[in-house]
Amino acid sequence: MTPAPFPAARMRRLRRTRALREMVQEHRLSAADLIWPVFIRDGQGITEPIPSLPGVNRLSLDRLLPAAEQAHALGIPAICLFPYTDQSLRTETCEEAWNPENLTNRAIRALKAEFPDLMVMTDIALDPYNANGHDGFVIDGEIVNDETVAALVKMGLAQAEAGADILGPSDMMDGRIGALRMALEAQGHRDVAILSYAAKFASGFYGPFRDAVGASGRLVGDKATYQINPANAAEALACVARDLAEGADMVMVKPGMPYLDICRAVKDRFERPTFAYQVSGEYAMIMAAVQNGWLNEEKVMLESLMAFKRAGCDGVLSYFAPKVAAALKG
Repeated sequence: MTPAPFPAARMRRLRRTRALREMVQEHRLSAADLIWPVFIRDGQGITEPIPSLPGVNRLSLDRLLPAAEQAHALGIPAICLFPYTDQSLRTETCEEAWNPENLTNRAIRALKAEFPDLMVMTDIALDPYNANGHDGFVIDGEIVNDETVAALVKMGLAQAEAGADILGPSDMMDGRIGALRMALEAQGHRDVAILSYAAKFASGFYGPFRDAVGASGRLVGDKATYQINPANAAEALACVARDLAEGADMVMVKPGMPYLDICRAVKDRFERPTFAYQVSGEYAMIMAAVQNGWLNEEKVMLESLMAFKRAGCDGVLSYFAPKVAAALKG
């Protein structure tokens, strides 16, 4: 509809006061929209800064619990665990990935024991456990699909058994959602949700994350044979359609801000719960500018997350989550 001509229509009338602006605001951001990605490591009393992610730390489990308590008190409904695995446990066969006593599974049990109402999401991919740094098995230089899917199913079942609420397959292997969903049903974990990294692009924005989980120095080659070409939108939508058909409950676009067009297209086409991951490179760029005095941290982090809501996302994984929740509460 075309607005009436000036001066009958003065767009600034509804911008005149804060109360008017808030009354006609089209999209809203709340702590309930957030999932907080947290890096964990073995040890005691460890809060270990990650240089390429200013303000983000690796936490030992005894430090994770109070951090989770604070996040829960701020209204953040879920945290997502990413392990920094000891180098001695990284092998070509990746068996630590489905060890019931691995770091992630111990963290799940600890969190659910202390905070049963806090949802725990996990990551399903082999890269934290792989000597080659890839999300799947590497055989004769090839990242193999079907053998990897079988391993990912074992990994997901171990996490479900530990008490995870949401499983996040981030590997981009073909067929892994269907295989995981059937295994969960067969093993009595029918209520465990799958938030699929359905449209994960072979992006240059993941560097600081790989530092955080200790995979940077181990990655041989790149991940272009299994992650989506950044130039391909139709392929991304086809991957989302496939994962929903195979049993994903929710889908994710990753990275976030460079792919807002994909977020909008996914929500409009499928009308299913749609998430984005404001990835490590996005966060690091903002924080670098903040540290140089070029940007206002609070204003830009809130604006960046509102962009996801405006693009149709139901929620966002963001390292800013605790700061955002505190700012919104304040």
